[in-house]
Amino acid sequence: MKRNVPLVLAFISGMLVIISEFIPHYPFGLIEETLTGWFMIVSSFAILLGQISLISANINRVAEKSQNWQYYLAGLISFAVMVTVGLLWGMENTPGILGQGAGITAKLGSKPFDYIFEYAYMPLSSTMFALLAFYIASAAYRAFIIRNFESNLLMITAVIVILGRTSFATSLTSWVPKSLTLLHLPELTDFIMQYPNTAAQRAIMISAALGVIGSSLRIILGIERSYLGGGK
Repeated sequence: MKRNVPLVLAFISGMLVIISEFIPHYPFGLIEETLTGWFMIVSSFAILLGQISLISANINRVAEKSQNWQYYLAGLISFAVMVTVGLLWGMENTPGILGQGAGITAKLGSKPFDYIFEYAYMPLSSTMFALLAFYIASAAYRAFIIRNFESNLLMITAVIVILGRTSFATSLTSWVPKSLTLLHLPELTDFIMQYPNTAAQRAIMISAALGVIGSSLRIILGIERSYLGGGK
């Protein structure tokens, strides 16, 4: 029963949602709306469960003084601070336990939660992504090493796009006749981004969509059972 009931529920729910996409009339439209509401409720509890699991794991690492336990402690403190200020004074237009916090908001220029998010979290996030630029540069260097036709094509295209996005792109190809406007770096860059790049992105999106459809059908039909736990 523990395995069969979830399989039956997944099959019925999946089929109802699929049917409602093709027959958006009563009662399928109402059923789809109800199932979507249930999904949001279950997702909220799943997020809460994930937070509890994360806090428990971090507390265990700090208590055991495992490697780099200081970072886990910093994560716990940050989590506690954000939850506390959010509950006390709310965020944006949502009031907290102590109301809108007009006094502290006037001093900081915004609510404490929004202030910490904007002036602490956002700079730290930007710093992390800035550090990733070095790894991206290293990966690009390895990818641009000329080995075959594909590597040549990738390198030439990357150089054109990089130069075409600079401020001196127009001057680099100013000698090209106006009859060959497409060969001007800005126009050539726009052409590459609009047509080959868009076509490749759409192909990737179609492939990803087909993968999602295949995975969904496996779950609905009971072929994929890993979400039940315990393997297949």
